[in-house]
Amino acid sequence: MFTGLVQSLGQASFLDPYHLRIRYLSPPVFASQVELGDSIAVDGICLTVEQYTPEGFIVATSPETLQRTTLSQLETSGQDAIVNLEPSLRAGDKIGGHFVTGHIDGIGYLESAEATPPFWTLRFQLPVHSPVARYLVPKGSIAINGISLTIADCDEQRTEFSIAVIPLTYEQTNLNYLQPGSMVNLEADILGKYVDQLLHHPKRSASPPEPEIDLSFLQTHGYA
Repeated sequence: MFTGLVQSLGQASFLDPYHLRIRYLSPPVFASQVELGDSIAVDGICLTVEQYTPEGFIVATSPETLQRTTLSQLETSGQDAIVNLEPSLRAGDKIGGHFVTGHIDGIGYLESAEATPPFWTLRFQLPVHSPVARYLVPKGSIAINGISLTIADCDEQRTEFSIAVIPLTYEQTNLNYLQPGSMVNLEADILGKYVDQLLHHPKRSASPPEPEIDLSFLQTHGYA
């Protein structure tokens, strides 16, 4: 579990088709706490540390992860990429963004980035039939490359949406490296996905039927 507050930037490159090396651009606070098996969000993708050094770490990437995320483009290009990094949430940590699972729902593309002082306004486009579209809600939460952000608005078809980004977020994440057409990882708000599941999938009847909780039931089981 993560909160969408990026703590560091890294440089990502593939060692082989299924292993990704991350080098810190500058040593983050959490670098000394990294252990084998830790979960770290790399551009919003929850990945598991298999090797680590003071300079960075190595993670494995499954075919499913490659297919569903921007890592497919990184692997194909053979070039390094600047990625956002966030360690998993620990008990007692501040929750400054929103709950982010690190399980990418789909990809999007940067349409435009415009300086609207003191903010930046970024507009993104979704592919046709994107699974993310149904969860776009104005003023709702979304994670873009692992960054917790608020949707400013979206079109009626939910094929495009925009966000307003404060200078600190723009400068300290890889949003400022994006160019029109750049691919990004998207994760919809988990609360919206649960609500959608409950509304569109009626409760199944239990077999055998669940007992009715009344006074007799409570007395039988020693609660009254």
